[in-house]
Amino acid sequence: MSGSRLVYSTDGGRVPAASERGSRPPAPAGPPVPAAPNDGWVRLWRVKGGRGGKVVTVITGVPGGPDSLESLALELRRFAGAGGKVRGSAIELQGDQRERLQPKLAAMGFRVKLAGG
Repeated sequence: MSGSRLVYSTDGGRVPAASERGSRPPAPAGPPVPAAPNDGWVRLWRVKGGRGGKVVTVITGVPGGPDSLESLALELRRFAGAGGKVRGSAIELQGDQRERLQPKLAAMGFRVKLAGG
């Protein structure tokens, strides 16, 4: 007995050590976010493609820098009671939250349009 932990294998070759297998390729950055013109409108997209059949609400066109985008995303996640994250210059929230978020964003002073899906 050589002290290896391999119990059964149909492969006749030697099992490479973890250091010999190489590293994993980097995970993809995720599905693309819908592109919208920079015309002062905040757009709420309903997107399903590339997410394993799950529906997400993508918010694009929000003015401000990364810090203001993060704080707005946090507030909208709490308001909607859903998970989400900031990806690039867009906010993604789990589920179709467009009808719930439109009046909230309008009350915050944004001009809002429902777009896509």
